[in-house]
Amino acid sequence: MARRKTATGGGPRDRLRFLRNGRPVELDAVGPNETLLDYLRLRERANGTKEGCNEGDCGACTVALGRLRSGRLVHEPVNACIRLLGSIDGCDLVTVEDLAAGGALHPVQQAMVDHHGSQCGFCTPGIVMSLFCLAHSGEPMTRGNVNDWLAGNLCRCTGYRPIADAAAAIALPPEDALARRKAATQKALKELDDGCDLVIGDKNAFVAAPATAASLARLCARHPDATIVGGATDVGLWITKQLRVLPRTILTGRAKGFADVKVTRDAVRIGGGATYAQAGAALAAIDPDVGEVLRRIGSMQVRATGTVGGNIANGSPIGDTPPILIALGATLELHRGRASRRMAIEDFFIAYGKQDRRPGELVAAVTVPKLRRGQHFRAYKISKRFDQDISALLAAIRLDVGGGRIAQARIAFGGMAATPRRAKAAEEALAGARLDDADALRDAQAALTADFQPISDMRAGAGYRMQVAQNLLAKALAEIAGARSDATRVTGLRERTEARA
Repeated sequence: MARRKTATGGGPRDRLRFLRNGRPVELDAVGPNETLLDYLRLRERANGTKEGCNEGDCGACTVALGRLRSGRLVHEPVNACIRLLGSIDGCDLVTVEDLAAGGALHPVQQAMVDHHGSQCGFCTPGIVMSLFCLAHSGEPMTRGNVNDWLAGNLCRCTGYRPIADAAAAIALPPEDALARRKAATQKALKELDDGCDLVIGDKNAFVAAPATAASLARLCARHPDATIVGGATDVGLWITKQLRVLPRTILTGRAKGFADVKVTRDAVRIGGGATYAQAGAALAAIDPDVGEVLRRIGSMQVRATGTVGGNIANGSPIGDTPPILIALGATLELHRGRASRRMAIEDFFIAYGKQDRRPGELVAAVTVPKLRRGQHFRAYKISKRFDQDISALLAAIRLDVGGGRIAQARIAFGGMAATPRRAKAAEEALAGARLDDADALRDAQAALTADFQPISDMRAGAGYRMQVAQNLLAKALAEIAGARSDATRVTGLRERTEARA
C-alpha cells in the first residue's frame, strides 16, 4: 500500500493528527491494534487514566473526546481501553491531567473533594471525566441525568450518593479552560479536517481511516480480509481479552456520509457508522420503548462510540437493536465498492456467527419504517442489572390493529435462538384475533415453544427464557388493549420517580 504524506485533499495521509487538550499532535507510527489507553499510559506516561476491566465496563479509563457535530463542538466520554488510537484522528482529546489549572482543581474535581466522593481513588479519574462531559453537554445535573452518565463508571469504595451530591453542586456551565478555548478548538478541528484518507502502514499491516463513505467502500472491497471497525466496543475486546492480532483494520468513524441520520415522513435511515448517541433521538421518536432500550444499551461511553451498523454486522444473538429493527420491518443496505443490495433485516442473520455479508461488504445503512396509524409497538429488555448489562432476552412486538382485531403481528426475540429471529408461529396464532382473546393469547404463547428452543447459560436458564417470553407477549397485548400499566412500565419510570421526589 502506497504511503504519501498529504497536507490537503487528494491522496492518503500517513500521519495521525489530533488535538491534545487543544494542542496539535502528529504521530507517524500507529499500530492497527494500538489502543488509546496504551498510547496514554505507555507513550505519554499520562497515568491518571486508569486501566481497570480493559473491556469497556468499569469506566476507570474514561476520557473526553471532542469533535464537531453539525458545526457544534461536542465532548463525549469514551472508554480509552477499547478505543483504537487510529480512530481519534481529527478529534480533541482531554484527560484528567488536563483539568486542574494554575494550582486550582477543576470545579468537578473540587466538588468531588468537598462531598467526599472518593476513597481509594482508582475509579475517580473516570468518574471526574464523565461528569466533566456532562457538565459541558448542556444537560442539567438532575439525579436522573447523573445516574445515566455514571452508569458506566463503577465504584466499590465510596458508594454513589456522595458522587451524585458532588455532581449536583457543580455550577453550570463550567467556566474552565475548555470553555475558554472553545472557538480556538472549533477552528483547529476544522483545519484538521483535510478530506484525506488516513493510511498508516503497508499492505501487510495497516490502520486506515477513509475520509468518505465512497473511499471506505472501495478500501473494504480492495481488502476483504481486513477487520472493519466502527466503535470497537466488541472488536476492542478481541484485542484486549482474546489477545487477537488484527493486521489490517479499517476504521469507519471519519467517513463523511457514512454516519448520516435522515428522517423522512415515513422512515428513519441510519447510516452504518452512526453511533447510538447520534441515532438515538431519531429512533426514540418512532416509539418511547425504542428510546428506553437504547438508553440501557451499555453506558454513555459505549453509546458515544458503538454503532447501530456494527451491532447489526456483529450478528450477536443477544444484540439489542436487531429484534427491534426486525419487529419494525427494517430494511438493510449493503455496499461492496460501487455495488449495493438491499434485504429485509431478518434475512441477514443466517446462523450463529454467520450473516449474509460477503467479503469486503459493508453494512451501509438501515432504514426503519415509522409506525403508521393502527400500529402499536412494545419492546422489553430483560437483564440481571438494569443498566449496562447484556440482555438475557429482548422482546420486540409490533401489532397492526383494526376494529379491535390484530390484522398482522411481527414478533421478534433476541436471546432465544442462535440468531435474533421472528416468532412466526406465534404471529400466525394471533392473526385475526381480538386483543382481549384469552384463547388466542394461550395459543400464541404455546406457539413460542415451536418457534424457539432456548439454551441455558450464565445469563438465564432455558425454562426461564421461555416463561418470560410468554409473559412478555401477554404483557404487550394487555398494554396495547389499554390495561393500566403505569406501575409496571419501565418507560417513563425515571421521570415519574423524579416528579414524586
